[in-house]
Amino acid sequence: MQNYFRRWRLAHDDFSVRVFFASHRIRLTQALALPVVLAIALTHSAWVERSRAVAVGLFVSGLALTSIAIIGRLWCAIYISGYKTRSLIAAGPYSIMRHPFYFFSLVGSVGVGLTTQTLTIPLVFLFIFALLYPMVMRREEQALLSQHGDAYQDYAARVPRFWPNLKLLAEPERYEVFPLVLRRRLSDSLWFILAVGLVKLLEALRDAGVLATLWRVY
Repeated sequence: MQNYFRRWRLAHDDFSVRVFFASHRIRLTQALALPVVLAIALTHSAWVERSRAVAVGLFVSGLALTSIAIIGRLWCAIYISGYKTRSLIAAGPYSIMRHPFYFFSLVGSVGVGLTTQTLTIPLVFLFIFALLYPMVMRREEQALLSQHGDAYQDYAARVPRFWPNLKLLAEPERYEVFPLVLRRRLSDSLWFILAVGLVKLLEALRDAGVLATLWRVY
């Protein structure tokens, strides 16, 4: 009986705001991207002038996190492509956390932010993620609970939602992949590379005097 009420609460604990964010997350993210890019274009890192070592450290850390994000999202794509609406995936990255795509997306966003050689911009990315994506994850969990019932409830009880538990890692010896779907998924990870390139392009345009510097931030 307790499990029944828990499932009912998870399936019906919904609000219009949560539904709106979950249903429009891509468009909202794109809408937020424009002012963020504009801010980056007009922002200069104060660390470059104050401590070159810190500035270089931030950039290298950003590249490292971006690389981890790309590899992680590709890892997720192998397991989820072609299966997302068909079965409950609990292997590979999905064996150590329930939302690995969002986890690696956050890692990549923070990484891209760090390549601006500031701490402020990655904190802005972190704030945007914390504002939007917990509702998205909650919405997806409701859908999976409704679709898979007890199987998902058992999965959710042993696998953490967001922060990975590497001790739980489980991978099959072989896994069937759907190439057409996988190829579409792989292209989703390219934006991290493009984003880092855009950051460096904007930096070069500022150095050349094409773009003005309105703010200096740490």
